[in-house]
Amino acid sequence: MTGTTQIFRDAGSDRMHRAKWWTSRIAIYGALTIWAIICLFPIYWTVTTSFKLAPDVMKGNMVPWLDFTPRWKGWQSLGLSPDVIFQTSTVREEFLKRFWNSLITSLTSSGLAVVLGSLAAYGLSRFSYRFGFMRNSDISFFFLSQMILPPVVLALPFLVLYKSLALLDTRIGLILLYTLMVLPIVIWIMRDQFAGIPVELEEAALVDGLGIWGAFFQIVLPIALPGMVAAFILSLVLTWNEYFFAALLTATDAKTLPVMVASQTGSQGINWWSMAALSGAAILPLVVVAIFLEKYIIKGMAAGAVK
Repeated sequence: MTGTTQIFRDAGSDRMHRAKWWTSRIAIYGALTIWAIICLFPIYWTVTTSFKLAPDVMKGNMVPWLDFTPRWKGWQSLGLSPDVIFQTSTVREEFLKRFWNSLITSLTSSGLAVVLGSLAAYGLSRFSYRFGFMRNSDISFFFLSQMILPPVVLALPFLVLYKSLALLDTRIGLILLYTLMVLPIVIWIMRDQFAGIPVELEEAALVDGLGIWGAFFQIVLPIALPGMVAAFILSLVLTWNEYFFAALLTATDAKTLPVMVASQTGSQGINWWSMAALSGAAILPLVVVAIFLEKYIIKGMAAGAVK
């Protein structure tokens, strides 16, 4: 009798355990699903709005083919709809020019920031520095503190400086500014990446005859590569979406996509369909980059978490 009772107790305990496990799984995945819907809804709204007409936008219709019939209104205004894609379009040429400006400035500044930031982070993680009263931790915090100032505080100094250096409305001006803007983030990310790599690996490389640079490029760099990719993607997102300085320091030649998106606001209101189509075209490259480099982003964010 005692054995039978124990069997029933074990079976009941097992059922309770499975019930708790399924309850926790459902709660976790339910919360993640809700959060994913919240995060993806702005993209959904942007894409669907680019296929709406003015009455559909004003009424707040959301579901294609149910609340409204999709039209190429937004994409046609950019010269990117199927019926005008092979025709000459000044708006499309303007869009491609702004797209090219954003691509060049974002890729170049992000690449420079990763290169310079990785070298600075490696030095801060491996060597001891003294600059007056400042030590390594103080220097690292100094880099991060550059992000505390709001951009509007730097507007006038940069405007005067760029005017004196003839950098207004130039790609090189934006590249230099964007590099400085994301450099602190790269330094902090890469400092943690290098700190998570055992120093013994470099010491063994030095014993085998490699120099400091040889150990860095052949041993440390391959291990830290996922973190560098993650820092590059983060920098790319920040520079690609930057609007304030692009609007302040450019006029015609070096304008970027965010400035063009904001220009869809006129005296007669906002061209929501054109703005949505522009925003969708601006989001697409980042989505593609995130899809193809997802594994590097995850590795880069996780690296250094466990030493």
